[in-house]
Amino acid sequence: MLTLLVFLILGVDQALPQERRAPVTPSSASRYHRRRSSGSRDERYRSDVHTEAVQAALAKHKERKMAVPMPSKRRSLVVQTSMDAYTPPDTSSGSEDEGSVQGDSQGTPTSSQGSINMEHWISQAIHGSTTSTTSSSSTQSGGSGAAHRLADVMAQTHIENHSAPPDVTTYTSEHSIQVERPQGSTTSRTAPKYGNAELMETGDGVPVSSRVSAKIQQLVNTLKRPKRPPLREFFVDDFEELLEVQQPDPNQPKPEGAQMLATRGEQLGVVTNWPPSLEAALQRWGTISPKAPCLTTMDTNGKPLYILTYGKLWTRSMKVAYNILHKLGTKQEPMVRPGDRVALVFPNNDPAAFMVAFYGCLLAEVVPVPIEVPLTRKDAGSQQIGFLLGSCGVTVALTSDACHKGLPKSPTGEIPQFKGWPKLLWFVTESKHLSKPPRDWFPHIKDANNDTAYIEYKTCKDGSVLGVTVTRIALLTHCQALTQACGYTEAETIVNVLDFKKDVGLWHGILTSVMNMMHVISIPYALMKVNPLSWIQKVCQYKAKVACVKSRDMHWALVAHRDQRDVNLSSLRMLIVADGANPWSISSCDAFLNVFQSKGLRQEVICPCASSPEALTVAIRRPTDDSNQPPGRGVLSMHGLTYGVIRVDSEEKLSVLTVQDVGLVMPGAIMCSVKPDGVPQLCRTDEIGELCVCAVATGTSYYGLSGMTKNTFEVFPMTSSGAPISEYPFIRTGLLGFVGPGGLVFVVGKMDGLMVVSGRRHNADDIVATALAVEPMKFVYRGRIAVFSVTVLHDERIVIVAEQRPDSTEEDSFQWMSRVLQAIDSIHQVGVYCLALVPANTLPKTPLGGIHLSETKQLFLEGSLHPCNVLMCPHTCVTNLPKPRQKQPEIGPASVMVGNLVSGKRIAQASGRDLGQIEDNDQARKVRTEFLFLSEVLQWRAQTTPDHLLYTLLNCRGTIANSLTCVQLHKRAEKIAVMLMERGHLQDGDHVALVYPPGIDLIAAFYGCLYAGCVPITVRPPHPQNIATTLPTVKMIVEVSRSACLMTTQLICKLLRSREAAAAVDVRTWPLILDTDDLPKKRPAQIYKPSNPDTLAYLDFSVSTTWMLAGVKMSHAATSAFCRSIKLQCELYPSREVAICLDPYCGLGFVLWCLCSVYSGHQSILIPPSELETNPALWLLAVSQYKVRDTFCSYSVMELCTKGLGSQTESLKARGLDLSRVRTCVVVAEERPRIALTQSFSKLFKDLGLHPRAVSTSFGCRVNLAICLQGTSGPDPTTVYVDMRALRHDRVRLVERGSPHSLPLMESGKILPGVRIIIANPETKGPLGDSHLGEIWVHSAHNASGYFTIYGDESLQSDHFNSRLSFGDTQTIWARTGYLGFLRRTELTDANGERHDALYVVGALDEAMELRGMRYHPIDIETSVIRAHKSVTECAVFTWTNLLVVVVELDGSEQEALDLVPLVTNVVLEEHYLIVGVVVVVDIGVIPINSRGEKQRMHLRDGFLADQLDPIYVAYNM
Repeated sequence: MLTLLVFLILGVDQALPQERRAPVTPSSASRYHRRRSSGSRDERYRSDVHTEAVQAALAKHKERKMAVPMPSKRRSLVVQTSMDAYTPPDTSSGSEDEGSVQGDSQGTPTSSQGSINMEHWISQAIHGSTTSTTSSSSTQSGGSGAAHRLADVMAQTHIENHSAPPDVTTYTSEHSIQVERPQGSTTSRTAPKYGNAELMETGDGVPVSSRVSAKIQQLVNTLKRPKRPPLREFFVDDFEELLEVQQPDPNQPKPEGAQMLATRGEQLGVVTNWPPSLEAALQRWGTISPKAPCLTTMDTNGKPLYILTYGKLWTRSMKVAYNILHKLGTKQEPMVRPGDRVALVFPNNDPAAFMVAFYGCLLAEVVPVPIEVPLTRKDAGSQQIGFLLGSCGVTVALTSDACHKGLPKSPTGEIPQFKGWPKLLWFVTESKHLSKPPRDWFPHIKDANNDTAYIEYKTCKDGSVLGVTVTRIALLTHCQALTQACGYTEAETIVNVLDFKKDVGLWHGILTSVMNMMHVISIPYALMKVNPLSWIQKVCQYKAKVACVKSRDMHWALVAHRDQRDVNLSSLRMLIVADGANPWSISSCDAFLNVFQSKGLRQEVICPCASSPEALTVAIRRPTDDSNQPPGRGVLSMHGLTYGVIRVDSEEKLSVLTVQDVGLVMPGAIMCSVKPDGVPQLCRTDEIGELCVCAVATGTSYYGLSGMTKNTFEVFPMTSSGAPISEYPFIRTGLLGFVGPGGLVFVVGKMDGLMVVSGRRHNADDIVATALAVEPMKFVYRGRIAVFSVTVLHDERIVIVAEQRPDSTEEDSFQWMSRVLQAIDSIHQVGVYCLALVPANTLPKTPLGGIHLSETKQLFLEGSLHPCNVLMCPHTCVTNLPKPRQKQPEIGPASVMVGNLVSGKRIAQASGRDLGQIEDNDQARKVRTEFLFLSEVLQWRAQTTPDHLLYTLLNCRGTIANSLTCVQLHKRAEKIAVMLMERGHLQDGDHVALVYPPGIDLIAAFYGCLYAGCVPITVRPPHPQNIATTLPTVKMIVEVSRSACLMTTQLICKLLRSREAAAAVDVRTWPLILDTDDLPKKRPAQIYKPSNPDTLAYLDFSVSTTWMLAGVKMSHAATSAFCRSIKLQCELYPSREVAICLDPYCGLGFVLWCLCSVYSGHQSILIPPSELETNPALWLLAVSQYKVRDTFCSYSVMELCTKGLGSQTESLKARGLDLSRVRTCVVVAEERPRIALTQSFSKLFKDLGLHPRAVSTSFGCRVNLAICLQGTSGPDPTTVYVDMRALRHDRVRLVERGSPHSLPLMESGKILPGVRIIIANPETKGPLGDSHLGEIWVHSAHNASGYFTIYGDESLQSDHFNSRLSFGDTQTIWARTGYLGFLRRTELTDANGERHDALYVVGALDEAMELRGMRYHPIDIETSVIRAHKSVTECAVFTWTNLLVVVVELDGSEQEALDLVPLVTNVVLEEHYLIVGVVVVVDIGVIPINSRGEKQRMHLRDGFLADQLDPIYVAYNM
């Protein structure tokens, strides 16, 4: 096996089969050669073999090319990102001159009118036919207008759930759908836009004529591709919900070699003249050769700036040592004592000052901690450095004069405390600022011992900074080992390009050089940026024997070398490549040798080395004189490497990693490799492991962190039998690799760059290399690519972030991104979770210009990366989702039903108090027994209490706008009745539409209709500023309800006939319009009395959240029963006052506004919700002023108060607002209680006297307008916590508060008197047990008597209003609410002494989404998404062709839009196990909300599919 590993790559180019190569057209070939000759590619990661492999892989992909939908971006977003002030990043791309390619953008913006010709009226009235679901509405809303105005606008009028959405595969954008319209008239209209949708274009101005649905079609097609084979086994995620767990691949390669043996380096030969310590060496050279040059520094022009001799270094370090010890603090209390830690803060262009300070510390026996210069208070990673200084107890920072002047200062001239840093005394080390030591003072120079010499900082994968302590003996031994391995001799010249504060640059350029009296030429980073050839010029100029560089410096030299004539590198005996441990450095080495061999560079001179902060130098290739012995190479299968196995790649040439050796183990050290995780067990010979070293010359600990130190610095490798291989501890180097034949060390990656995805290991550097091999590279900057992994849903996911060039177009970048994904998929067989491009120069940098990885990852996770392009591929890489749920056949009735038990549980049924048993007072009994009709009650009140005030209407200033007493209402109703009979010529039973603003007129008109025997229908008037979208709704209700007449005010009357109205609807087809501002003066001959209580009293029309219009019939008997039920629950009497802030057009809102006062005689204070827009405090001030005990509002009103008055509670208190008398504050709703909103409302107004127990909700629906309502007596509403994952399986599992996946549910008020409830299985219609989730069925005297429909569909009617259980009590007739919920018997007692049954509403069946066989409620996903990022203000989700679409409203700059895409995808995966198909980012106010504050998701869906949302960004997840 091992012999296979020593081989040379020869002509792999020829080895590739011809047809596998990417076809090279003549033009592209010449371009290829031109670019190659200019050397402008990042040679660090370049390997011809790899590039060719990537091209071949992409060519394969081309054959089965899939169109991937491109994201849509708003024009403003495109312009902003590409025109950001462009400065080339000062990094490795600094001197690349890749001919900037001008994006020639043709294409003029043409308006993309996706005009679908379709009818917006109803199809088969009230039931869901499959054809109508595809149709999209033309009554759209004006984008960002007041959202609630989008009010109850709708496209179709059906009530059943949208059955399965049509498969988009049959949906073409030309497909126009004609829907039949009542009365047979068909006029076709173009769908108006939602905002300025015409401006939607792609990056370079190409209009988006492709409709959204076409893009979704593309997405669906790409997702139909065969996935990876499904996985078999599961692990349990603390619940029965099963996530797939990766099955080991039976064909995966396994290590087969024998157990490896530890490898020893050669003996460390202590030469006689080696000094006993480094300070002793400095003393020797400083006294016997004071004129010998020690260090030459360069300015940015490449001219020598300063030469530090050994004499000066010795005297100045002594001076620094004396001043540190004697001049800080007082004689009695010195600030720094031997053994204390001090920070060294020196810029990268001043090695001389650093060197003096470093040796000064060694002489003073204090411990230097070299760190980077903090440029601003918010440098990437600077805070973590502060933590390190704090934990090391640093109080003094040594710095140079120039650096001290450059630090940020406060106005008083003090250096501010940097974020996270301890308080520091800044001490300047320039000689002129220091006192001369006395003649008799000498530093105490000891032999090297185990005291700490210095601390080197190390940044971990997660961004935290640790300090590695190096003892004096380790420091000396390391210098000796390097001297021996590199063959250093006295007075040699060495050119150092590396950072001299740490790592290889410090070890060779500051420490070992002094031990051997060498001369170091230091090249600052700033000079390299200006002149990348400077280091080569200095090698020639000084005839240097050694140079220390990184592969980046070799690459830069290649880019610039063509201008250079007289380069001669024959003096070099050793070119140390510091980052030789990066396997991709081999390409830089080869390319550099290739070009400079003709300039005197010998192959054997290139010496890659491997190092780590913990183990110092791990291995280094020795310089030899023998040019015939080629260096070791290995071509390894990448597939094998992902399983940690070494396989020499033979057949599949596509995915290989070519590695070069980094030489032999260091002198005096022992090396082995151990398994990277778990027990440190020795690897086999053909296995990749973490290299471990046992030597004196290593770090000894992480300062102050004993636990981490033990895991890293005190490792005892074991054999397979469990015996340790040595009594001495080994140190983990953090490098992954193996020891090959001949003791050569090979490194294939770093532990820090390791990403374990589905059990396979991938190295970040390898992924970077593949991305960089994707041609053409002109869209992103090489060397500015970050690869890291984030944990989502119990596995690591790969994220790639790159900086995009400002001149690349959207199409180009997107094309490149898709090719990168395909290349990585082919070569590494791993999916990329997210690929993001950010504008040039925006990624956080390390001090030497690299990318600060952990900071980039942090920005990505918190949504502050601000990418300009994002491509998410969760579909390909998330393979551990739970299995889609299979529905189990239900158990039959016989086996489950015993008496009142189902499956051993009490049947879930409950009822309010019995109406018959409650004793009223005489007056109330009279109302109940003598009067069957509300019209009679009003007449009776007008006679007995004519001046009793029934209604008070407030305006926005809180003053009374209008009021009605019993007799005023009666008289007004009489006049309206006369008008209907005389001017309208209406018969009894005719339908009349009442189109009024919320107020008194509406109430009078309603009773006028009852007096005339007509059937009233209340309709919200059109919004004057938004006629185009609101008037068609009015028209539809008038037509569907078959209204013979329309009554309204004079103002609205004009509006209905205006020119704007004519543009929106056909105004000639309005029925008779009566204006009630001008009433006849006479009374009717008689007031109509219905013949039968079961005749129709009024019609209640409402638009559901699924955007259906449904009208229900309310009989006189039901209306009276309804009023009585509310009267009893809320204890309403004529002496009471009730404040109502609701819309009076449907449901309980209408009943409370118009009917209850007449029935119960209490005074209603009416507050139109629209008035709160100008005065948010109006409702609460009225409640306080009128000392109201009971008040009703909607969620939109509560939200308005919570958001609008949040900061004003103090000033409201000062105005005397007092809510302490409020006994019940009920939110009228037809949904699951919004517990977060009610709680924040309670908390906010608690200081104003509001009792938290007063706030509650009600629940009603179409079949019964009020089922629950928290009354005055009875226990407080209870809250339970259920497991959200169980709910998806239609199960209820109660959990503790705060447990994972818990969802709080609040009881929806108490069940009203006379109402019975049972929970039934919606499919089988069988009764369910206590605490089981099912459909809520209701039986009550105030159930509606059916839908009002033109077509009279009997099946739906009987199913919704006349259902019977399939077993158990099969006689009772129930109405189905269409809502899922459960009943739970509590420990509390009701008013009648029984145990209290609480009803919890979970959500509407027709809103629920069936995904992966599970039932999801949109609100749960939306709640998670809103929590994901501070800029998300609102969210709505819906499905389209089984894709989950998430629409988020962005409150922030458009630059943040793309940050939301990964965060939204992550949170939905983590919390709901769903993959988001499309993420749509829109402006605030685009998600339509109706008057009850409910989201109109279907309306939004239709707007999205018709391209009418004008989104900021649409991302299609792959």
